[in-house]
Amino acid sequence: MRIGIDLGGSKIEGVALDAAGREHARLRIATPTGDYSATLAAIAAVVADLEARTVPGCSVGIGIPGTLSPATGLVKNANATWLIGRPLDRDLAAILGRSVRIANDANCFAVSEAHDGAAAGAAVVFGVILGTGVGGGIVIDGRPLTGGNAIAGEWGHNPLPWSKADERPGPACYCGRRGCIEMFLSGPGLSRTYRTIAGTPASAAEVARRAAAGDGTALLTVERYAERLARALAGVINVLDPDVIVLGGGVSNIPTLYDRVPELWGRWVFSDRVATRLAGARHGDASGVRGAAWLWPAEAAAAR
Repeated sequence: MRIGIDLGGSKIEGVALDAAGREHARLRIATPTGDYSATLAAIAAVVADLEARTVPGCSVGIGIPGTLSPATGLVKNANATWLIGRPLDRDLAAILGRSVRIANDANCFAVSEAHDGAAAGAAVVFGVILGTGVGGGIVIDGRPLTGGNAIAGEWGHNPLPWSKADERPGPACYCGRRGCIEMFLSGPGLSRTYRTIAGTPASAAEVARRAAAGDGTALLTVERYAERLARALAGVINVLDPDVIVLGGGVSNIPTLYDRVPELWGRWVFSDRVATRLAGARHGDASGVRGAAWLWPAEAAAAR
């Protein structure tokens, strides 16, 4: 039995899975925003609850909105800023009395979809989060690729490729640069595009609803978004050449993306044909927490 924890800025979700991936228990609680000690205690409470309903001594994997620095062992690049600079894995190991494995939440998403989701059986998988931010994770032969700087897959903080005059220099990003992919392809980025075209605000979810209902301005916004997503993913294909790209996050629920983006991305992919498959997440919002559980391979989980 293995436990996965998805540590987010607003919620902590945990799940207990058996070796076949069957779910035996699940729990979601609010994240103690801004309080590191309370966050540790909350994670420990989720683990205790799940083990009380299954078996004790489960392996524990945790997805976080950031990563552990290979240089310091401390959390970096987390939008849950109270985690930054903390030895999260060591502190949790001390509280839980066992080793834990921690990975970026987008990596966990990709692991889940590569293991038994929309990309099951694929050798190279790129998992994409299109939500409040834009993240990415790479899985090769079932294992996440972390990289020497622990930033593999962070495509959201590259510039939007083949940018047009009205896209330069681009909106300012929290990372300190301008024109990042995240600023165009996140949910707020979709909303910003709609506001630019329509002159009035609307949330990403509202834009999607209006487009589904046939609203012309919303349809134009989604088409512009699809073209930008096609450019951005073409850059990924040119570098990584994945077998499958899986989309997750709120914006991934726009159904026309799965037809329109593959129709467009061939313009920028350096190949005579594009065999890469674009798919929606099979496990939806549960992919992150499931992927955290799969951070422990079967033999290691059994040894816990």
